[in-house]
Amino acid sequence: MEKEDVEEVNLQQKKKHKGKHDKPKPWDEDPNIDRWKIDKFDSSWNPDGMLEVSSFSTIFPRYREKYLQEAWPKVKSALKEYGISAELNLVEGSMTVSTTRKTRDPYIIIKARDLIKLLSRSVPAPQAIKILNDEMQCDIIKIGNLVRNKERFVKRRQRLVGPNSSTLKALEILTGCYILVQGNTVAAMGSFKGLKQVRRIVEDCIENKMHPVYHIKILMMKKELEKDPALKDENWDRFLPKFKKKNVQTKKIKSKEKKPYTPFPPPQQPSKIDQELESGEYFLSEKKKLAKKWQEKQEKQAQKTAENKRKREEAFVPPKEPVKQDSNKAENDKEDVAALTMSLKQKAKEFGKKKSIQNVNAEEYIAAPTTKQP
Repeated sequence: MEKEDVEEVNLQQKKKHKGKHDKPKPWDEDPNIDRWKIDKFDSSWNPDGMLEVSSFSTIFPRYREKYLQEAWPKVKSALKEYGISAELNLVEGSMTVSTTRKTRDPYIIIKARDLIKLLSRSVPAPQAIKILNDEMQCDIIKIGNLVRNKERFVKRRQRLVGPNSSTLKALEILTGCYILVQGNTVAAMGSFKGLKQVRRIVEDCIENKMHPVYHIKILMMKKELEKDPALKDENWDRFLPKFKKKNVQTKKIKSKEKKPYTPFPPPQQPSKIDQELESGEYFLSEKKKLAKKWQEKQEKQAQKTAENKRKREEAFVPPKEPVKQDSNKAENDKEDVAALTMSLKQKAKEFGKKKSIQNVNAEEYIAAPTTKQP
């Protein structure tokens, strides 16, 4: 009983402290308020401007120089509306943005920094300028350090793009984001929710956790479930497909056999000079050495050309045709066999008659022609 009283007192004390700061506000449960909505900045909120100058700069690759030079007037005019000055330095290969006295929005310099980052990562200028809108955000996903093997990395990056960029287009439609795969980075532009989905899909693809097609299927199912008001507050795990990773057979690494330990070091291998001394080549003159090397080279070359010639001529050798037996020949063979059997029968009869008269050897009698028989 005493323990229960102590617990009740502790709960009351906790409630007192909690209620002091976490009082319910009238706008917490107001259904008319959209907490995800981003209000557009009004210049009247900050009439005096910025106290200090803030600037950001980034470098760009040389192949982007020509395009940036052509598109820079558009970029400069777009930033001028927000009171941001932009500078393109072709000598150093850099872009710089900085605030001015006309700048009112304190966050616009961060947006301008994202703009020059996107431009340096091969995003087209008209698309990159959209980042200056309040509802548009960007995310640059680094994928170069997720896989060590270069060939494997290229295959997985191509898997993300898909045949004729079909996978990338499907992801853009479902997430509502612009996605550009370039080199070791993936640049994405869109809402916070869409960017979170894109980052997860890209990382799962490069790390070989899940194929992008499975992510597309899940996103399509979620789009359908969102339309049903009855399932709005329920858990959707039972409706979504679950994909298990199959165990792919990998090559077994052959373990090297451990040699028996010996305290003595291995015998020293003969050097090139020792081998030349054994063969007697060491004492030859430079001219003879060169002549010998040239002769060996010519012999190898001749063997190689002969081998290549043989391989080329193999294609022109006609295949052997199956031998067809003539019907006339087969009939003649049958006639010969019949004649032989008849002659053997006749010889056997004659031999039986003459055996009683003379001692005749059977093998010699049969082997001898019919005309020369005694």
